[in-house]
Amino acid sequence: MKRKETRFYSRMDEDFIESREQDFRLPDHYEYIRTDLRSRLLSGISYAFGLLFYCMYCVPFLHVRIKNAGALRRQTGGAFVYANHTQPVGDVFNPAAACLPRRIYTVVSAANLGIPVIGRILPYLGALPLPSETPDFVRFTKAVGARAQSGNNVVIYPEAHVWEYYTGIRPFPETAFKYPILFDRPAYCLTTTYQSRGHGRKPRAVIYADGPFFPDESLPRFRRAADLRDRVFAQMRKRSELSDCEYIKYRKRDGA
Repeated sequence: MKRKETRFYSRMDEDFIESREQDFRLPDHYEYIRTDLRSRLLSGISYAFGLLFYCMYCVPFLHVRIKNAGALRRQTGGAFVYANHTQPVGDVFNPAAACLPRRIYTVVSAANLGIPVIGRILPYLGALPLPSETPDFVRFTKAVGARAQSGNNVVIYPEAHVWEYYTGIRPFPETAFKYPILFDRPAYCLTTTYQSRGHGRKPRAVIYADGPFFPDESLPRFRRAADLRDRVFAQMRKRSELSDCEYIKYRKRDGA
């Protein structure tokens, strides 16, 4: 396997992939949950094509394999699924396959909705865009809770930015872990690792599912999110050690 490139960073939250619509803002009163017949039909069709895309692209070209998916299938009711963010396209579809037969909804940056063509499809695939204005977070949070409490999985990428083929786990903010506590649902994690195939140019993407992780109710409520973050982070870091190759190297800039 040949090394593709080396990328240099100054901060762990650096963004290597920016769209032309990076400053895209959600329209006022954005509708997070659409219940009209047209939206439901488009949602079902889009989601079916998304799963087909996983089979036709993610499996043969990203060489995706999912391990321990039974952990997610054994759950009852909805949950929050935390994943490391290492594929700009695959990360849209891989969790959907891992969570089958349960449907997923994914927290995304609003900038994704500004991407030509695909941005219009994302809401039907289950995108829950982060609002631009603080007051809109109330409606956003209610939508996130409604999806989880109705038996679906809500996928969150706490690293926020995509680092393609990165083999470590970047820091998580504890605020991303408030939802299992607010809505009394368990947390799971999906850790994408990169393992040599012994031939070919790209490594195999092996994804491990782990959980459930429950908020520790013996702790004061204000400490539960940080504790849950720490336990999920530790498990994902442990899984990340199964990566045995670097397709893209990431190195910190001198003096940064």
